Amino acid sequence: MLEAFSGLIDIISSYMYSYILIIMLLGVGLYFTFRGKLVQLRLLPESIRVVTEKPKDNNSVSAFQALMVSTASRVGTGNIVGVATAIAGGGYGAVFWMWLIAIIGGASAFVESTLAQIYKKKDPQGGSYGGPSYYIEAALHSRPLGIIFAIILIATYAGGFNMVCSFNLMDSFTSYSFYEAAGTISLFGREFSVVALAGAAMLAVLVGICVFGGGKRIVKVTGVMVPIMGVIYILVALVVVILNIANVPAVLGHIFASAFDFQAIFGGFMGSCVMEGIKRGLYSNEAGIGSAPNAAAAADVSHPVKQGLVQMLSVFIDTILICTATALMALCTGIVPSPDLKGAPFVQASLANTFGPIGPYFITFALLLFAFTTLLGNLYYCEGCMNYIAGHKVGKTGKSIFNIVAVLLVFIGAQLEFGLVWNIADVLMGFMAIINLPVIVILGGTAMRALKDYTDQRAAGRDPAFKASSIGLGEKTDFWN
Repeated sequence: MLEAFSGLIDIISSYMYSYILIIMLLGVGLYFTFRGKLVQLRLLPESIRVVTEKPKDNNSVSAFQALMVSTASRVGTGNIVGVATAIAGGGYGAVFWMWLIAIIGGASAFVESTLAQIYKKKDPQGGSYGGPSYYIEAALHSRPLGIIFAIILIATYAGGFNMVCSFNLMDSFTSYSFYEAAGTISLFGREFSVVALAGAAMLAVLVGICVFGGGKRIVKVTGVMVPIMGVIYILVALVVVILNIANVPAVLGHIFASAFDFQAIFGGFMGSCVMEGIKRGLYSNEAGIGSAPNAAAAADVSHPVKQGLVQMLSVFIDTILICTATALMALCTGIVPSPDLKGAPFVQASLANTFGPIGPYFITFALLLFAFTTLLGNLYYCEGCMNYIAGHKVGKTGKSIFNIVAVLLVFIGAQLEFGLVWNIADVLMGFMAIINLPVIVILGGTAMRALKDYTDQRAAGRDPAFKASSIGLGEKTDFWN
């Protein structure tokens, strides 16, 4: 039965990324790129300035904290294992297509997070919350569609993404001798690794301890861990690239040459660099799928565009910085990518070439930090969606039941097969994008008017402050009247 389910998910994933999402992601991204006059490049310096602003209320979520929560989700095991898998399956050219989907997707990320700020709701403590479900209901007047999106988001993050995150961490142990030495246990007619069972159990317990502390603790934990994690990882990647600097020109040449090898691309599109780059790029940066707006809506800012710019910056941090660091670190050491060497072992083998036996241990340590912050950031998104579905703040009992299920899924994910766990995440993520992308196109005019209002105020030398009436929304928002 598991084999039949795995086959079905593989078929859905193949169709979704061959015929639907490639058109939607590139089409919507290009639409907002041109309509926003290259907003993701034009206002990139402004996004860096905005992220340092402090909220008026010390108890509110700052722009920086919202960035860290969304980056905690974006910057995950996909930045290591996802990039390695894309290169192993699609070759050098997959890196180029990851770059392209991030640059184009930055415009979509800007629009969805700006909309989340415009249509955010007030909570009883004076803070704010929101996301795609809320702007779907407020602007399109469709609560059923908002509920469907919220359900899919919960399934994607608590299920698909957290399972693949747990799997990737445990997969990094397969390159060590103790993994085989520990042996397996036979359960339900299948053989399970002792290391995967024990490691996943410990990870699940750690996540459980943190999530039962509530959303505010998640914000604080990810706010501390993400910057440390990202800086250390990029520094090590730079050291590897510098030590192998002579190989970098050839690697870059391979990336661009393979990216435009159209005979290879269209001869076998399902395993091509385009397909792998788009799938793994989307999994890594999440631009346009409707996840980051949930964190963006919680930020206390004077203008919605500020948070749109912050979340746009997060896409660049994820793909242009960290994914590129992984790609160059892996490829410049001389390890040739192949489908047989996929996932964490590919990156571990590359670092072993440079640092010897200590290299794989660093990747495992980095994966542990990436995985932990990703797991926590993902569950932060789910909490807001549960409240939306219920129509009120979910009580302690309901939240506890969800947290228990989420912790169990962390454990289960580590026991699944490579292809199945990745396909589940891809399909669920794809359904989110299929709903959110058309919605932000319909509502894009609102975000573009907010962008013009912001740039006009900046040009006049003011710190932009937003009023809904200035873009024709009147009394249709909770915060901006």
